[in-house]
Amino acid sequence: MWSGPRNISTAMMRSFGSRPDCTVSDEPFYGAYLKATGFKHPMADAIIADMDCDWRSVARAMNGNPASGEAIWYQKHMPSEMVGAVGIQDLTAHRHAFLIRDPERMIASYAKKMEAVSFEDMGLERLHLYFRMEADRLGHAPPVVEGADILDAPGLMLEKLCDALDIPWDPAMLEWEEGPRDTDGVWAPHWYGRVEQSTGFEGDDRGKVEISDQYRALADRCRPHYEALRAHRLIL
Repeated sequence: MWSGPRNISTAMMRSFGSRPDCTVSDEPFYGAYLKATGFKHPMADAIIADMDCDWRSVARAMNGNPASGEAIWYQKHMPSEMVGAVGIQDLTAHRHAFLIRDPERMIASYAKKMEAVSFEDMGLERLHLYFRMEADRLGHAPPVVEGADILDAPGLMLEKLCDALDIPWDPAMLEWEEGPRDTDGVWAPHWYGRVEQSTGFEGDDRGKVEISDQYRALADRCRPHYEALRAHRLIL
């Protein structure tokens, strides 16, 4: 699952992780990204120390089988972290899906956690590129889901997603126990406070949102990529 930040991506990881036939991986390329770029993200030193930071080594691991032996391996990936030697083209054995959110909402949420927000942080240009690459490889559009649609009707939308991915639907995906997970990235204390308190998909993503004037041009730059992806989203 490819997505930008602040887009129910961790809740989606919780949802798939609630299936008895599924294991999950949380942003496995994040450490390599931070080591290669030197970006000072929250907890960067701890992340680098905790993770495999070799791009190709991580890709080999992600292309293998989960050590725990489950039939389904849900991998949470951020295109913004794929700035090294590998990309979606190195994960061709996977079934790829794309999770989107209105860029103004992404920016507003991300700005609460970071001092500055960049176009590259949002990852929408690369998300759009990866979508096109995967569509070319398959000969048809891969599945796209919008976080707001999932929050509106989680059961129906997740069932559609499972069908598009050719995996069985499991109602266990609608609920989970609150609290942290061993599978969460070491960065969870900074980012995952809300999802750790959740037991399912909560709230909506339809109300009015405000972003500062300094980010208006950024939202406008992101929007064409979002709209292009949104045109292919699964709908009820």
